[in-house]
Amino acid sequence: MDLPYYHGPLSKRDCETLLLKEGVDGNFLLRDSESMPGVLCLCVSFKKLVYTYRIFREKHGYYNIQTVEGAQRQIFPNLEELISKFEKPNQGLVVHLLRPIKRTCPSLRWRRSKIELEVFMNSNSDYVDVLP
Repeated sequence: MDLPYYHGPLSKRDCETLLLKEGVDGNFLLRDSESMPGVLCLCVSFKKLVYTYRIFREKHGYYNIQTVEGAQRQIFPNLEELISKFEKPNQGLVVHLLRPIKRTCPSLRWRRSKIELEVFMNSNSDYVDVLP
């Protein structure tokens, strides 16, 4: 898998700089989570803020985007389908994904991780829940 908007171990600060420098709502990219190994972050700009949604790799290669407690779980067979869904308006993000911010290094790939991901409660205010 080689996604042009996947930036690897990009820091939160550098991510915000990239997404906010043009002041356009709906800029987005994927990066590795700094606090949770093996987890991706979908970052999107809206009204001069960056909203971050965690994406978990499930067993058998499926992807699950973090949702609010009690909402139906959304699972995708690949990251392309996950991104495609959220490019449409009113899918639960603060704004739909409009413009991917592509990385400058063309050969970066998401590292395959065998880490078992644990269920957690969202207690970090830097992250937002996907609305139902």
